[in-house]
Amino acid sequence: MKSKLSLRSVAALLSVAMAVLGLTLVLADPLALQTLRHQGFDQYQRWQPRTYEAMPVRIVDIDEASLEKIGQWPWPRNKLAQLVEQLGAKRAAAIGFDVVFAEPDRTSPARVSAEWALSPAQARSLEALPDHDVTFAQAIAAHNVVLGFALRSDAAAQQQPQQAVPKAPYRYVWVGQPSPQALHAFAAAVPPLPVLDAVASGSGALTFMPDGDGVVRRVPMALALAGAPVPGLSAELLRVAQGVDNYILRRAEGDAPALAQVRIGQATVPTNARGEMWLHYTTEQPQRYVPAWKVLAGEADPALLDGHIVLVGSSAQGLMDLRFNPLGRVMPGVEAHAQALEQVLSEHYLTRPSWAGAAEVLAVVLGCVAVVWIGVFVPSLWAAAMSLALVVGVLWGGWSAFLNHRLLLDSFTPALAWAMAFALASLCRHFWSERQQRWVKEAFSRYVSPNRVEYLMNNPGQLELGGKRQHCSFVFTDLAGFTSLMEDIDPAAAVTLLNGYLEEMISIAFRHQGTLDRIVGDALAIMFSAPVVQPDHAQHALDCAMEMHAFATAYARDLQGKGIAFGHTRFGVHSGEVIVGNFGGNALFDYRALGDPVNTAARLESVNKHLGTLICASEATLSACAHVSARPVGHLVLKGKKKALQVFEPLPDTLPQGYAPTAMYQAAYEAARDGEAHAQERFERLRENYPGDPLVALYCARLAENERGDRIVFNAK
Repeated sequence: MKSKLSLRSVAALLSVAMAVLGLTLVLADPLALQTLRHQGFDQYQRWQPRTYEAMPVRIVDIDEASLEKIGQWPWPRNKLAQLVEQLGAKRAAAIGFDVVFAEPDRTSPARVSAEWALSPAQARSLEALPDHDVTFAQAIAAHNVVLGFALRSDAAAQQQPQQAVPKAPYRYVWVGQPSPQALHAFAAAVPPLPVLDAVASGSGALTFMPDGDGVVRRVPMALALAGAPVPGLSAELLRVAQGVDNYILRRAEGDAPALAQVRIGQATVPTNARGEMWLHYTTEQPQRYVPAWKVLAGEADPALLDGHIVLVGSSAQGLMDLRFNPLGRVMPGVEAHAQALEQVLSEHYLTRPSWAGAAEVLAVVLGCVAVVWIGVFVPSLWAAAMSLALVVGVLWGGWSAFLNHRLLLDSFTPALAWAMAFALASLCRHFWSERQQRWVKEAFSRYVSPNRVEYLMNNPGQLELGGKRQHCSFVFTDLAGFTSLMEDIDPAAAVTLLNGYLEEMISIAFRHQGTLDRIVGDALAIMFSAPVVQPDHAQHALDCAMEMHAFATAYARDLQGKGIAFGHTRFGVHSGEVIVGNFGGNALFDYRALGDPVNTAARLESVNKHLGTLICASEATLSACAHVSARPVGHLVLKGKKKALQVFEPLPDTLPQGYAPTAMYQAAYEAARDGEAHAQERFERLRENYPGDPLVALYCARLAENERGDRIVFNAK
């Protein structure tokens, strides 16, 4: 036994160590693990990119051809005013600039005249010309234009004055406790020029929060500037295009500050806890772009812009607004906003649900424990196959969740942790496997019931893994108060008393052709009709339980007469269809029955202590027995069950002292069951005459609490 316990101890320690290591990895979330997870999510998108659907979203692209035709960037603001006017003429729903206009236009006449050596007349002539920023502002004021601003969180930004905040023509409404601290926080902004900001329909942040590898996987719908929420550019374009004033931020459930979704008009956008929307990229789609030079030249097809949300940005390499996306492609930064808008308008979202983290932690911990025990106790080839199946299964589950439900679940961290756990478990098993298998066979051979041994001798072919459906009956017993007895008397004497008790209890079971399933301390589990089929197994089980009850009562009474506080024994009896056979692995057989009737019999034994009875049997058992003396307990909803079970208290030939006559109890019970008004009076009279009857006391208490009927629920007990 020492060898087995040693291996189990090592397995337990190893499983705990691997579970703790896996849990630490998940909670610490090092950069390497983040990279593994994100690259896994990226691979999903490469396998299944979003199918492009033509949505009313366009990018007016300041591309290489536009720079060649119009001139180097930055273009004069009066040229941008023309661009806005052209887009407005083509009835764009909203126009957003992926550009920060933080400084005055250097090409404005007044600024140019200050740098040139001009005569006073020439200077006055130039100064009389319209200022480019004013011209641009007039165009912005005439149309739905959203300007961009940059956010800063460096030390210098914290010293900037508070007025460096863009105009906010919107209002944030929180559902739940306001939690701006959940958002990515910034100390200051680089806003547009006041002359432009004052007339714009909205302002949105251009800031992305790329991951450690520089890939843009999410677009912020909301960020925090100086402790207050501000929208991202794509969110602000949605608001302006719909003509609404409010953002509705819904806080996620739980104590930690976290965002769940952002509602903008008719659009409800699910976000992560930091207020970011996950992007599901399409492959490269040239039809998403319209060259800026074509718009300025009036050559752009109006159908491409009519009613569209238009983003103005640049794909030119020299302007350095290029980003990496999960498909392995370099893209203009403005495209991330465009793809976010397409997803919102098509209601196509990738989500990482709030329960994902907890589920992944649970998978890592439970999986590590399971794989360690599989690796230690299951034969090597089977262990490898099962562990591989678990790893493949969890990886397939992550892919399936993405493919079928657009969920981002990290299956890579559990797979990695399980692989590590299996490697260590296999190493542990290497030192014990052969010796342990021999020991297990020898040790368990001492605990097999005689009828099981005889059956195997007559049917050697049954010594194999597997099970079959079979109707069986079960008797569960438990000795009350034995732990206290161990504290009150010499442990050796207590063990002697217990051995004498168990020896006779087991002998009674064998006399009734029962199979000893297991001994747990002072408790016994006995099954009937397995391995040898018994047509009258219910009668065997009930007769066995009644004889055991008679013996246990007499045994306890004798010892109590000697001053030894030996407790009474509780019994549960039930019948039903189960799977009976050998379970385990090639190195270890465990012959037993599996199924709900086994658990029900155990629950029936345990409810005795709540009912005050010593033996409870189900209707399924009693209905198959002849000449049974029993009285109904009620319809019990046992712990962990939903359906009620009709339960009876079998009675010996001589009614126990203090019990009410069966007929009188039956009449009172039926009155309580049927909800009759005089039921309480009947039971109260019985209690006056028979104060030692536990079921009478039970129903008196129930009726006093206005509990009607005979349905008794134990789920909460």
